[in-house]
Formats: sequence, structure tokens, C-alpha cells
Amino acid sequence: MIHENDPLWKLRHALAGVALALALSVPLAALLGSWGGALLGDSYGQRVLVYAVLLLYVVVGAGVLFAKVARHETRPLSPGRVVLWLASLWLWPALLLAGRGKAPPADGSAGPPGPSGPTGSA
Repeated sequence: MIHENDPLWKLRHALAGVALALALSVPLAALLGSWGGALLGDSYGQRVLVYAVLLLYVVVGAGVLFAKVARHETRPLSPGRVVLWLASLWLWPALLLAGRGKAPPADGSAGPPGPSGPTGSA
């Protein structure tokens, strides 16, 4: 089968999820930008600035989220999965912070090499 060796085919669920979440985030960022700009003084420039910052936030988040979870995403896309991708896209800094406190693998592997070699000891 042609799809067996195609890396994009293996990432199709993650690509679709992040693309739909990003597409839904654009109007959401516009709505939040409008509200945020109104809270800051209701000038057009302030609304545009808040929207631009939110848009940059979700675009960076899409890249980070895709890089972190794309290879693990194997389930087909569903409405619930799209909502999960959307929430994850807006909460990506919390997901990164939560991922830093993970325990080492249970199989006893050392993980990535430390500064003084694979075992981390001098």
C-alpha cells in the first residue's frame, strides 16, 4: 500500500485535528480580541492588538502542540476530538508545564542523555 511509507499519512489525524482547532480559533480570537479591546478602552487599535496577540498565541501553540503530540495521535477525528484539540490549543502552556514533571519510563531506560553522558554521572 502506498500510504504505509508516507509520513504525512501517519500524521493525518493530528494534522486534521490541529488544522480544525486552528480554524476554529481564528474567529474565537477575534471575539476575544473585541472583548479585550473593549475592556482596555474600546479603540480599534487596542482591539487589533489584542486580536494579533491572541492569534500569535494560538499559531505558536498549534506548532508546539503538533510537535509534541502528533506522533502519538492515532485515533480518528470526531467532534469530541476536535473540542479536545481546540481546548489543548488554548491551554498549551499548561500542557507543556504538566509534561515537564513526568516520571521516568517504567522500563528503566535512562531517557535522554544528561550533560555528562548517557548515564548522567561523571
